[in-house]
Amino acid sequence: MKITMTSILTNTEATLELPITASQLVTGHCRRDGGALIQDAFPMLNDSHREFLLTGITPAQWEEEFGSEE
Repeated sequence: MKITMTSILTNTEATLELPITASQLVTGHCRRDGGALIQDAFPMLNDSHREFLLTGITPAQWEEEFGSEE
C-alpha cells in the first residue's frame, strides 16, 4: 500500500510502498492509540518502514542525515 507522509526533517512529502494492507494500517494505528509500541502495532514492517510511519523520514533521508548503522 502506498503511504504518503511529511518528513519532520525536511517538511516535504514522500510516498513509500509499504507491505501492509489498509486493514493492518487501521488496526496498527488503533493499537498505537491504545499505547502499543510501534514494533508491536506493526510487526509486519521493518525498522525503516516503522520510522517512516512515525516521522515521515524516508530511508534515504535517514542515511543522509544520520548515516548507516555500522
